[in-house]
Amino acid sequence: MDREHDFGLKLNILSHKLKKRLNAELSKLGITGVQSRILHYILVHRAHDPVFQRDIENVFGLSRSTATGILQLLERDGLIHRESVSSDARLKSIVPTEKAARIDAQVLESIVEIEQKLIDGITENEQTIFFSVIDRMSCNLDN
Repeated sequence: MDREHDFGLKLNILSHKLKKRLNAELSKLGITGVQSRILHYILVHRAHDPVFQRDIENVFGLSRSTATGILQLLERDGLIHRESVSSDARLKSIVPTEKAARIDAQVLESIVEIEQKLIDGITENEQTIFFSVIDRMSCNLDN
């Protein structure tokens, strides 16, 4: 296989560029891309149900130690705090702060700008084809 048609390599390069751009933008807010995604998840899901560390581990495919490290940084930076659950003192619910909501809104603005840059010059039809192909590739790897 030549480098021109190495789909995995091309996807990896694009993913790396996207993460690099996102982290550069979000560093101005004092947060990383992964932290922003986790924070957004907490903000959205906390409105309906309590969120626990195990939820973060499962949704994002993180090890316990990685999730612990990320959550400790978010807590240190005043973006979340943990509350004991009355039914089980061992469990701690993750609660976002007001600061988290403000940062999440700024993160969303950054993501929208990056998404616009990402699809600049790409037609709606090409975008539809892209999603169709990438979904099929993902299914191929699941099988």
